[in-house]
Amino acid sequence: QVQLVESGGGLVQAGGSLRLSCAASGNIFRINFMGWYRQAPGKQRELVARITSGGTTNYADSVKGRFTCSRDNAKNTMYLQMNSLKPEDTAVYYCYADPRGLGPNFGSWGQGTQVTVSS
Repeated sequence: QVQLVESGGGLVQAGGSLRLSCAASGNIFRINFMGWYRQAPGKQRELVARITSGGTTNYADSVKGRFTCSRDNAKNTMYLQMNSLKPEDTAVYYCYADPRGLGPNFGSWGQGTQVTVSS
């Protein structure tokens, strides 16, 4: 399975921006689905964004218009551009790769990166 490493998390004030990166150990151009989940303290992990191999994206309603998920197959890297951040975006963000479209639980996960948004 492909190994994933997230980076780019940190502390930012409300209204600010961050860009998360998810670097893969191998080629990603054939991976059907990649995406981002997040988990806030005391809450369940939730899907934030998903991108297909063709570049089609889906977003949680809570981040639509603020977050943009993209992938650079040449660099084997997926990104999550987060703008207009809110305190409720504070969470650990995880990227995943689902090569066969069987669901994230059957794919690879990164170790997570902390995003903290202060009010």
